[in-house]
Amino acid sequence: MKFWQTSRRKIALDRPLVMGILNVTPDSFSDGGEFVSVDAAVAHAEQMIADGADIIDVGGESTRPGGEQVAASKEIQRVIPVIEALVKRFDHPISIDTTKAEVARRAVVAGAEIINDISGLRWEADLADIAAACGAGLVLMHSRGKFETMHSLEAVDDIVAEVKKSLHESIKIARGRGVADRQIVLDVGIGFGKTQKQNLELIAKLDNIVDEFKAYPMLIGTSRKSFIKAILGDVPPSERLSGSLGTAIEAVAKGAKIVRVHDVSETVAALRSKRVV
Repeated sequence: MKFWQTSRRKIALDRPLVMGILNVTPDSFSDGGEFVSVDAAVAHAEQMIADGADIIDVGGESTRPGGEQVAASKEIQRVIPVIEALVKRFDHPISIDTTKAEVARRAVVAGAEIINDISGLRWEADLADIAAACGAGLVLMHSRGKFETMHSLEAVDDIVAEVKKSLHESIKIARGRGVADRQIVLDVGIGFGKTQKQNLELIAKLDNIVDEFKAYPMLIGTSRKSFIKAILGDVPPSERLSGSLGTAIEAVAKGAKIVRVHDVSETVAALRSKRVV
C-alpha cells in the first residue's frame, strides 16, 4: 500500500485524502478574515476534522491574484499560534502552506508535519533542507514567475509539457538536498499562471501526468477557483461548490490522491457517492 511519509506518521493512500483549507489571512480570495483569531481557526479546523478532513492546511499569506506578499515575521505571527493550538488539541496531520523557509522552520517546530510550497522550491530552496532535516512531507507545486507576476505571465503554448518539466526540476532540487521520495507529493498548480482552458486541460490530462510521476502522489486544488466561474457564470467563490466538487471528482478519477478543498463535508460526501472513499 502506498503511503506519504511525514515527520510524525505514515499517511495511508489507500483512498483519496481530503486536505481542508484553513486560511488565517485577512485577504484570501474566498474566506479572508473569517478565521484570523486562534479561537475561530481552531473551531473551523475542528469542524473540518469532524466533517472528514484528513489533513489541515494552514496558510498565513494569500496567493490570490492581486494578493500582497507579507513579511515572514507577519506570516509567523499569524500561523504559529494556530498550529500550536491545533497540535495541542488534535492528533491530525497539520500542513503549513508557505514559500518561506523561516516560516516553515518555525511551523515544523510548532508541530506542522507537512510543508506545502506553491513555488516548487523555486523561491527558497532551503525549504527542502528543512523537510530533509525533520522528515516532513513536502508538496511541490507547479507555478511560474515570482510572487508578483505568477498570475500575470503570458500563457505557455504546451501547459502539460511545462508542468512536467517544472515538476521534474523541483523533484531534482528536493532530492539533491536530501528529501526522500516517500516525503514528496506533487501538485499541478491549478489556477496559477494558467488560462481557463489550460486549467481544464490539466484536469482532463491528469492521468497522463500521474503516469509520468508514478513514484509521487498527486495533490490537486480546484476549490472555488476563478476558472470555475467561466463554466458556472460570474458567481462569487462561495457559490462555486458544484464546480469545485465536479473537478475534484474528475481529478480523483484521473489519479489524484489528495484534494485540497474549502468545503470538506460536501467533498467527502461526493467522493463517497462515487465509491472512491
